[in-house]
Amino acid sequence: MIQGHGDDAHIYNVPIVSNFSSNVLQTLNCDGLKSHLIQHIEDIHHYPEPGADTLTKALAAYHHVFHNNVLITNGATQAIYMIAQAFAFRHSAILAPTFSEYQDSCQAHKHKLKMFYSIDAIPVESEIVWICNPNNPTGTVYEKEVLLDCIKKYSDKIFVIDQSYADFTLKNTILDDEAITLPNVIILHSMTKRSLIAGLRLGYMICHENLIKLMHPYRQPWSVNAMAITAGLYLIEHPIELDLTDYLEETNRLRQALMDTKCIEVWPTDTHYMLCRLRFGQAASLKEFLAQNHGILIRDASNFKGLDNAYFRVCTQTKEENNHLLEAIMHYLSV
Repeated sequence: MIQGHGDDAHIYNVPIVSNFSSNVLQTLNCDGLKSHLIQHIEDIHHYPEPGADTLTKALAAYHHVFHNNVLITNGATQAIYMIAQAFAFRHSAILAPTFSEYQDSCQAHKHKLKMFYSIDAIPVESEIVWICNPNNPTGTVYEKEVLLDCIKKYSDKIFVIDQSYADFTLKNTILDDEAITLPNVIILHSMTKRSLIAGLRLGYMICHENLIKLMHPYRQPWSVNAMAITAGLYLIEHPIELDLTDYLEETNRLRQALMDTKCIEVWPTDTHYMLCRLRFGQAASLKEFLAQNHGILIRDASNFKGLDNAYFRVCTQTKEENNHLLEAIMHYLSV
């Protein structure tokens, strides 16, 4: 596991007032969830369900699939490592640049690994294909028709499609009730991002029941804690509200303003975060300047495989915070 995934305010000795480094909207209203968790605080004294069965059934009903198509995990990252372990020593291909844990988990379990950079260039020898959609850090989304064509064309390969950020795009992604009919597809979800509960670690996979059976031996009992299960059940019934259309409009405004500096290149994005590149200087220097002088945290993206030390990533926050970021960046560019 690499260091520097973002949300690393703990390394600074100054208060961070605006966090653009993690791909979540920090101002989501979680008051109802917090109150609910406080009411269930006594749950911390008891073991959780070994396999989170109650939450499994609730999520299955929510996604219109069967309970044996769902497996709850300690964040989507646990699912990634379970999959890599289940297919140890196999040939994996990763669509890059992307989330580092696909590569790290494959290396940990002795996969023969190859990176590829276009959906049209899937390595022939690959057995497992890893695709983040929407992709982290670029924000790009492959429409589901494109992915379904690949899945059918390469029916001999297992496709692991991480849709952790699917709630933050207006583009069509693969539906769960479609995925369970495909014997070579595993869809990953995360409740962390949509509901601002990164500290609780709650994710899950949805796929054909034969793939779920294959994964079960690799999940440790009690891997999902009691408070995470309680939060998941609450959020299914009380989803946190987000006006996605307005949020993405603000994302487009922020992206254009960053490009208007003439000193920053910004990748097109289909979601709420964007990959940026300084035309001169290093992202680490910008990150340090913003944190120390403005209390702003961004994600240094130079440790994504295939990116150099000029890349950084930001996640859209409120209009006021976004304006603060733009002013702070202009300050950096002027010194």
